[in-house]
Amino acid sequence: MRVEEAGSWGSALDSVVVYAQGALCRRLARGSVPPDGRVRVTGLPRSLDPGSLRARVLGAPGVRVVEARVEVGAEPRDAGAPDALRREVERLSDAYAAAQGRRDRQLDLIREVAALHPVPPPRRRDDPHRRTPVDAWLELADFVERRLTDLHARLAELDEALRLVGHDLAVATDRLARASTDVPSAHVGTTVSAVLTLVGATGDAETELELEYGVPGAVWVPAYRLGHRRGDDSGRLVLRASVAQRTGEDWTGVRVALSTADLRRRTGLPRLRSVRIGRRQPTPAPSGWREPPAGLAGLFTGYDAPGPRPAAVAVPRGAGAVPPAVAADFAPPAPPSPPASYGGPPPLPAAPGGAPGAAAAPFGGPVPGLAERARSRPGGAPRTAGRAFAAPAAKAPPAPGRAAPPPPSPPVPPSAPAVGPPQPSGAELDYAALVLCGPDEQGERRGRLFPDSPFDPVAAEHRRRAESVAALPLPGHAVRPRESAGSFDHRFDAVARADIPSDGTWHTVTVGEIPVGLRTEYLCVPSVEPTVYATLVLSNATDQALLAGPVEVTVDDDFLLTAALPTLAPGGVRRVGLGPAEGVRVTRRTNLYESTAGLRNNITVLDHRVHVELANRLAGPVTVEVREPVPVTSDPDVRIEERADWTVPEDGAGSDRHAPGTRVWRVTLPAGGTTALDGGYEIRIPAGKTLVGGNRRS
Repeated sequence: MRVEEAGSWGSALDSVVVYAQGALCRRLARGSVPPDGRVRVTGLPRSLDPGSLRARVLGAPGVRVVEARVEVGAEPRDAGAPDALRREVERLSDAYAAAQGRRDRQLDLIREVAALHPVPPPRRRDDPHRRTPVDAWLELADFVERRLTDLHARLAELDEALRLVGHDLAVATDRLARASTDVPSAHVGTTVSAVLTLVGATGDAETELELEYGVPGAVWVPAYRLGHRRGDDSGRLVLRASVAQRTGEDWTGVRVALSTADLRRRTGLPRLRSVRIGRRQPTPAPSGWREPPAGLAGLFTGYDAPGPRPAAVAVPRGAGAVPPAVAADFAPPAPPSPPASYGGPPPLPAAPGGAPGAAAAPFGGPVPGLAERARSRPGGAPRTAGRAFAAPAAKAPPAPGRAAPPPPSPPVPPSAPAVGPPQPSGAELDYAALVLCGPDEQGERRGRLFPDSPFDPVAAEHRRRAESVAALPLPGHAVRPRESAGSFDHRFDAVARADIPSDGTWHTVTVGEIPVGLRTEYLCVPSVEPTVYATLVLSNATDQALLAGPVEVTVDDDFLLTAALPTLAPGGVRRVGLGPAEGVRVTRRTNLYESTAGLRNNITVLDHRVHVELANRLAGPVTVEVREPVPVTSDPDVRIEERADWTVPEDGAGSDRHAPGTRVWRVTLPAGGTTALDGGYEIRIPAGKTLVGGNRRS
């Protein structure tokens, strides 16, 4: 069936699922099925993966799709195609080249004028000395100066014109690079269609089809916007996504879903083989695969009887004589030699490692394809045997300065046939990609099924341009979804349709609102830095994970800052830092007292006392967490005794990770309130393990 005979249906993009890299598009098409059941759906992008095409019928029981394939057509573009940007870039490129040429010519003229200098006439030996005409020298210098002044003024104008044209060219080139790839980029436009075969359709009723296909060239990263009111224990977290795509088609008014899964990951179920104890049994052949029948080569005996078909060989002009390997195929056939019983000439010697009847080539190697023609032709003799490839009567001595050719290698014995049932590869079991090889194929490929892997340079270029979006620089604090999702995959569905052009730049899409628990806490480590930091403690009470990404924090409708939100699992609790809090002050003082204890004063006691003061200058109450480090020892003889009301923090699944020896005070201060915290610890070191003359304070 020709493509023109199929009913042509238009299609519209309905939804897109963007994965970590790549996207899965869903198109809808509607129309009446022709009597032959062949339908051609147009509008598919050039970068689609042909192996990912899926089609099904919606809302029509009994109608199903039995065949689906991708076909690519080419046709010249109309004169009114939207390529104004491309024409503008070409015009500016020509203008820039012309301006560059004018500037170069002006520079050459300046160099010529600057090279002017007086040259005295040659003086003979007997001639007296002449006086130099100073006035002529000065007039020449004045002329050169005036001329260079005018030329440099003109050069400045040309430089300015070249700079302006270069700026316009750079802007136009950038606009063309950022333009949507949905517009064809060549004078010949390509159309991609899906040719479907439907069965079960009756009457002229309209049938709706759904097409699903995968495309490369789409990436996304999560982003958030967090709204918070002072004094509230909840917040409004809006999930947004930065999406960039260069798939070759604009996503206009589509439903967008975001997934952290890998689209290229294989999802086939593993094949589990049974393990049996007892007598060994032969491995069963794969289901649906059959071994090629015996005697397959005999099917082409009649096809090979007339001889090989002449092929058109294009000889370049001026290339000289035709190569011998090519001329051999066009040599006139030699008269058939009489059989050996009639006293005819002996058969030609066999080439080393070749089939009987294939003569050695006179230029040091066998002719490609000659042995295959000899085996396929009745009698086993090539068509050009006898005159074009006659064996020489005697070996000619090697030319002076050339080494003698090495002796021919002995023939390689054929390998033993494999024992057991055949083991087809995975490519041979992909029945949709198998192609029947015709009689013109050489060797054992004739009449057999082999995987078809044609190379389409245009499609490869489209895929290469589409996959370039994976190298886009990420926005600030952004993290790839595969890195933050971990071992689990999540999907987020946008609440409204969106427009995402195919320009390869980041576009923000609002996904939805997620309720989160929120409270403000203040944190300080006065032993490291006497500064109090404000933090937001987020708790995820939903059944959906929040991936790592940038979050814009607003407090009372005022933008505060953009922070990095860590990955928040369902039920998890994490902190988000908001920066220093100038309204809360902290002061820390320490004292160290050294003494001895024990029966013979053989224990050194280091008494550390810590005094922390907090002051709240904000208009509302605050909760401050003060962290204080306590030494940790692994020596059982060294003891550390704590004297304070601080507590040991708990490291939960979603809480902060604390260093060993961390102690915590949690204090609630009213507006304008102050408090003091006292604590300390003693370090008891035996005299035999003290460092004499060392720094005991550290």
